[in-house]
Amino acid sequence: MIVLFYFLLIRPQQKRQKEVTNMQSGLQKGDKIITIGGLHGVIEAIEDNTVILKCGNAKLTFDRNAIRSVLEKAGAQPVVAPVEPKAEEPVTESTEVTEEQK
Repeated sequence: MIVLFYFLLIRPQQKRQKEVTNMQSGLQKGDKIITIGGLHGVIEAIEDNTVILKCGNAKLTFDRNAIRSVLEKAGAQPVVAPVEPKAEEPVTESTEVTEEQK
């Protein structure tokens, strides 16, 4: 029973916590992030346990633990798939009234 709890509950939680800790310790100036409250911003400065975020024209201070995920690392190019232009259909004007339109 204890082994079952370990593999189903304890071990996955430890792995998630380790990933979050590594992500938060690897933060650097210029990273685009999301906070646990859903705020998107760019890291302006990092101190011991606090992070200063630039959100638009405002600068906000958050605990390092409030960072949920990193969207883009500083200096990295965002991964965007190329968009293919859609073929445009020729526009034709019709003055005929069909039975469905009546």
